[in-house]
Amino acid sequence: MIGAMDVTLHLAQDPEADALLGRSPLAALVGMLLDQQVPMEWAFKGPRTIADRLGANDLDAHDIAVQDPETFASLLSEKPAVHRYPGSMAKRIQQLCQYLVEHYDGDAELVWKGVEDGRELLRRLEALPGFGKQKAQIFLALLGKQLQVRPKGWQEAAGAYGEPKSFRSVADITGPDSLAKVRAHKQEMKAAAKAAKAAGK
Repeated sequence: MIGAMDVTLHLAQDPEADALLGRSPLAALVGMLLDQQVPMEWAFKGPRTIADRLGANDLDAHDIAVQDPETFASLLSEKPAVHRYPGSMAKRIQQLCQYLVEHYDGDAELVWKGVEDGRELLRRLEALPGFGKQKAQIFLALLGKQLQVRPKGWQEAAGAYGEPKSFRSVADITGPDSLAKVRAHKQEMKAAAKAAKAAGK
């Protein structure tokens, strides 16, 4: 397996899905990519579902990159769908895998392996298709907090998500209790944004 890891994650709250996230750098990146506009567990369960539907034990960037786009989109659309927007997410996942093949020989772990500076790692993550600054910072915090990838200045580069026990994102989820705290924080943020929008009308 390309770039294997060996950690225990609890992001999908599903043993098989979490096992794949913990051993596969690509699965972790794909889960992070899917983590928008759907519950976190649904997003991070996605890589396991995709692997199962491809008849594979793991995700392979080379394999996904060359899939027929329509076939791959229908694979994600099968019930239960991998995401609320399976078509657009299928396209993004393929773009991510094509980028990894082109720039990292299909090995997702090479995005962060051997990188010694937190800002450089953030820059690499932001360059990934589908990763804006916030998503890149959250994934950087996840790498530092749970995957022991800690280049110099990683916490500063991850911003507020890098703060210890901040419970702002998936980077802090280690079980049901922390999941509940992160969910509560997200709801507070959403409510604050809604209130600010209403006040600005």
